[in-house]
Amino acid sequence: MILRKGDHVRIDAHHHLWTADYAWLGEPGLERLRRDYTVDDLRRELPTAKIDFTVLVEAGQCRLAETERFLALAEQTPEIAGVVGWASLTDPDLPGTIAALLAGPGGDLLVGIRDQVQAVADPAYLARPDVRGALRAIGSAGLAFDLVVRADQLPACAAAVQAVPNTMFVLDHLGKPRITADGLRDWRDAVAPLAICDNAVTKLSGLLTEAGPDWTVEAIAPFVETALELFGPDRVMVGSDWPVCELVASYADAVAAVTQCLSGLSPAERAAVEGGTAVHTYDLEINR
Repeated sequence: MILRKGDHVRIDAHHHLWTADYAWLGEPGLERLRRDYTVDDLRRELPTAKIDFTVLVEAGQCRLAETERFLALAEQTPEIAGVVGWASLTDPDLPGTIAALLAGPGGDLLVGIRDQVQAVADPAYLARPDVRGALRAIGSAGLAFDLVVRADQLPACAAAVQAVPNTMFVLDHLGKPRITADGLRDWRDAVAPLAICDNAVTKLSGLLTEAGPDWTVEAIAPFVETALELFGPDRVMVGSDWPVCELVASYADAVAAVTQCLSGLSPAERAAVEGGTAVHTYDLEINR
């Protein structure tokens, strides 16, 4: 795709691919997701959702082999503009690990790193010296770090983001707030210190799953509006969280529900949220 000035490119900044044997898919209630999701499946979804490019995010296997596989896959898939791969924040040679990924097949498409911080019970984890060092190493490599965390971890995230100003942080799923009136108030208080940091952006992703099967656009709209208020359109991006969203909604419906909440934005602001923020944050090359 050749871009021209003024083009409005729509990017899904957060989706996954996986195979049915991923361990976490064995948890109760996930039977609907317990199958292979492939590039062919993704390609069938993109036209209906009117998505031009995507960012493929690690899917919880927590193995470097997954990241290597995704990078090689992305190299052969023009629709995938970047990969947020897995690496451990406690890897004693994280710089070497990242360098090897960058040098491997598809390495130029590695745009970020994610670790499953949401699964860590230690409230001081993100304050550990080795973890802070890892976050600095990720930024030094020119990569972003995706924060997949619980809402109760947001204060620790804010402290880490403030302490590591040279790394770009991406808050996935708005930090997984409770989609209720009380949840909105609690989440706003917790996310505001993070939002004031210039090196933090967030994704409007996963909200329908958090809202549950009875989700409505009206229920998620206050969270989208608050994110836009606190972060600004230039630090907010759209993500489907497909295939996870299939627990409650189709790919197209997940994207449409969020974009319906953007109707009050100017054309330039909407273009940022729907694509420009992702391009800038992840330094995506979308002309290949």
